[in-house]
Amino acid sequence: MAMFFNVLLIGAGEINFGSVEGPWNHTLRLENILGPRLRVVALVDVDESRAKAAIEAKLASPFASGYADCKVFPTVVEAAQSLLPDLPHVAIVGAPPFARGTDMPGRDLELQLVKAFPRCALFVEKPVSSGPEDACWRVADVLAKSQTLVGVGYMLRYLKAVQMIKKNIADHGLLVMGTNARYVMAYEWARKIAWWDKTRSGGPIVEQATHFCDLSRYFGGDVHLPSVVAHSVQHDEPPGRLSAKRFDEDLIPPENRLPRLTSATWKYQGGAVGTLTHVIALHGNTYDTEFEVYADGYRFKLVDPYGIPKLYIKRPGMAEEEVHVFTDDDPFDTELATFLDVVEGQSPRDCILSSYEDAIKTYELTWAIRRASEAAAEAYPGSREHQM
Repeated sequence: MAMFFNVLLIGAGEINFGSVEGPWNHTLRLENILGPRLRVVALVDVDESRAKAAIEAKLASPFASGYADCKVFPTVVEAAQSLLPDLPHVAIVGAPPFARGTDMPGRDLELQLVKAFPRCALFVEKPVSSGPEDACWRVADVLAKSQTLVGVGYMLRYLKAVQMIKKNIADHGLLVMGTNARYVMAYEWARKIAWWDKTRSGGPIVEQATHFCDLSRYFGGDVHLPSVVAHSVQHDEPPGRLSAKRFDEDLIPPENRLPRLTSATWKYQGGAVGTLTHVIALHGNTYDTEFEVYADGYRFKLVDPYGIPKLYIKRPGMAEEEVHVFTDDDPFDTELATFLDVVEGQSPRDCILSSYEDAIKTYELTWAIRRASEAAAEAYPGSREHQM
């Protein structure tokens, strides 16, 4: 185990440095996990002022020593030219998805990193891209051929409650019959115009519900993509009118605005059925999220996986639900600690629960849902006609 652990940060935004809007903050977890061993050697971000501000804030924190030698660069190429011999052990790729996941110049961060730092492991945020799925598979091929260690940030797989469901299924030899995911967003304080523009964010399924799509696949297995059926409530339909928006949606072209509700079903290749409902409806800042797994004799219901997870189990021979509450369970910390253990040879590779290839399959499912819902909306103009 090395005295210092060198980290390269890609992106000076909220996923790496935190936000009041949620629990994401990779640097905070790195500080907790590595302690005095942490050595951030560089931060790459095209916005130099934002990057310098992020590092300056860290230099005023209790973990200032971990950032004392950090340099700021606008590109991976410039970082590679200056970092020798301080090569990173891990790159935390927290740049927006439009900058990664393809082999197109300017949108190929993973390929740039593999070329610049061949021995560097990559921890990549979700979704893997906002570009074409076939380009993602070409990136995966390069990563595999270069034997680059990669993990993707689908942190819900690491929840204790999720692993308890997995253990019950394995212990009792269960075969999953179906999954049911429900994600109801509180939108009142979501004011970033880019998020509400599906050409920039990818839309609520690709960008936000991707975690539940991934969790669905984690239990149901690979999806037969042609089976995906989806419907939506569009922004210009009467049920889609939102009364608590705190931004000007007129700044977004109508064709780029988000659907308010998306409901999808699909068939897993193993025979089970999956369902997902994503809704932009709640006021305030408290979301409502639930995920269920069904098998013969059993129903597992995970409630509030982003907050204090609760797992309700109905099993044979029990009239009452079995209830498990998981306090102090930080899946962001667990996924990063697991990944770093694998990097340092303390754990085997299969401890990483989300590989790059598997994450692409989740990305394919989210796009299949989006395309199916948009096709259905175009084929059903009835609600809009009632407004005329």
